[in-house]
Amino acid sequence: MKEKSPVVILWELAHKEHSKLKTSVFIATVGVIAGVIPYIAASHILIYLMNGNGRLELYLLWMGIGLVSYILKSILYSIALSVSHKATFSVLKDIRLRMLDKLPKMPLGEIINVPSGNLKQIMVDQVESMEKPLAHLLPEMTSNILGSLSIFIYLLFLDWRMALLSLVSIPFGMLFMGFVMKNYAVQYEGSVKVSREMNSAIVEYVNGIEVIKTFNQDKKSYAKYKDKVIANAKYFYDWMKSCQLPVSLSKNISPTTMITVLPFGWYFYTHGSLGAEIFVPVIILSLGIAGPLLETINFVDGLAKIGTIANSIDSILEGKEQNHSDQFRDIKNFDIDLQNVKFEYEKGKEILHGISLNIKQGSTVAFVGSSGSGKSTLAKLVAGYWDINSGNIMIGGYNLMDIPLKQLYGLVAFVSQDNFLFNESIRENIRMGNPNASDEEVEDIAKRSGCHDFIVKMEHGYDTVVGSSGSHVSGGERQRISIARAMLKDAPIVIFDEATSYIDPENEVVIKKALSKLVENKTVIVIAHRLSTITDAKQIFLIEKGELISSGSHQEMLKDCKLYQKMWEAHIGVKEGEIKC
Repeated sequence: MKEKSPVVILWELAHKEHSKLKTSVFIATVGVIAGVIPYIAASHILIYLMNGNGRLELYLLWMGIGLVSYILKSILYSIALSVSHKATFSVLKDIRLRMLDKLPKMPLGEIINVPSGNLKQIMVDQVESMEKPLAHLLPEMTSNILGSLSIFIYLLFLDWRMALLSLVSIPFGMLFMGFVMKNYAVQYEGSVKVSREMNSAIVEYVNGIEVIKTFNQDKKSYAKYKDKVIANAKYFYDWMKSCQLPVSLSKNISPTTMITVLPFGWYFYTHGSLGAEIFVPVIILSLGIAGPLLETINFVDGLAKIGTIANSIDSILEGKEQNHSDQFRDIKNFDIDLQNVKFEYEKGKEILHGISLNIKQGSTVAFVGSSGSGKSTLAKLVAGYWDINSGNIMIGGYNLMDIPLKQLYGLVAFVSQDNFLFNESIRENIRMGNPNASDEEVEDIAKRSGCHDFIVKMEHGYDTVVGSSGSHVSGGERQRISIARAMLKDAPIVIFDEATSYIDPENEVVIKKALSKLVENKTVIVIAHRLSTITDAKQIFLIEKGELISSGSHQEMLKDCKLYQKMWEAHIGVKEGEIKC
């Protein structure tokens, strides 16, 4: 399939504002043509002077025409930019709204695996960088090209020989610019990559400064940070250096229309085939033919960016959607049934290989297995993070595909080891579990989940702002706030993915007691490496290499499954043996 040009991509993204953008191009074009008229006025004045014409009114007439045309050009230019900017900001708003509308339809598992900084860069920074190409490139570049074309057409009307001669220097100059343009898109893409690497190194260095100081890794970590900064600077230096000569040659050669116009024009004039009344306007107008074309070079950078930006935007707007029913379901029970579930992140790389299991409403079960076994993926599939490739997942007798995503997300409270808190107060972070909850309900759930005591000891209590991503509270505190938020949601299905990983043993006992009360009559799935935390689970499912190896209670698994025995012995410190399931 033929790759689309940046201008075509830009035009397609702005499809809702085509009429305004066309209007701005038309107004700008008229303005550019109006800007040509002062050259024509000047040529008439020079002819009058050369002919010794002393009629003052003729001079005043053409001076007035030139002045009015110049003023008209300025006014029309301002109007064109005003129209294009209004259209542009409408387009940018539409693109962002389309992305915001698209994100909830995409697999949640894919969204959470994309660093939030990347999404911010696309939705805020890259979309914002489209403002100049949209608001300026279309009206200005188009009008400048048409402006040069109108001058050329007028020159053809005056004398076709001189019109062609006025163009000779332009292709030679543009040839050098072609050398720059040839790899410009690739070089720009490389600049985005090297800048992203530098930004990641800076963020890593700043965020890890405590660990760096603690383990005396200043030199090594700073060297990595410094190398990325230097690599970024070197890339741009080498890129600009490679462009310097051809760009300079292009900008200096293109406007030299006099190299051909003056000698050949003089030859035609002296041999009687070109009159002064034609020669003088040709000289003046040929000076203005290259200027508008050179102005278009200023948009080269914008054109190169559009391809990269459009690919980033398309990665969201054209991303895979989850195909769920829109009809709300009256779910009577919350039994979970998995039938021959298969799943792959990428084509040909299957993660889960036909897993079947059943979880009864109100029971607490556990998924265990080695790191990368697929247990967390399995739990996230139950929560609707992705749609499965094959098989069925049922809740209350309904296939997940038949349950609207909004309803499905409301059925499940998911608490993971990577808990995110918003830069809001603790109270509002907990209240996100149920936006309609009162302050009393928030504080009550905090008490029942073991959060209240450490919250009230803070300077502002429940109104303490936790900072970006919860940076002002400890990992354990962040985890307990997330648990309180999940409990306030009061969802019938609760999934804990390493939910107590940052909590010390003493607090873990308190949390487990609180959770045992808070999850009463709920269907609970626990994923844990620490087997001691799930010994009371009604049923344990052992997942290994994407397959269900064995299931049963803790005692049954110890008795019947040697792989589980091995994991348990490793957990409690007993010497491992060569045991297979």
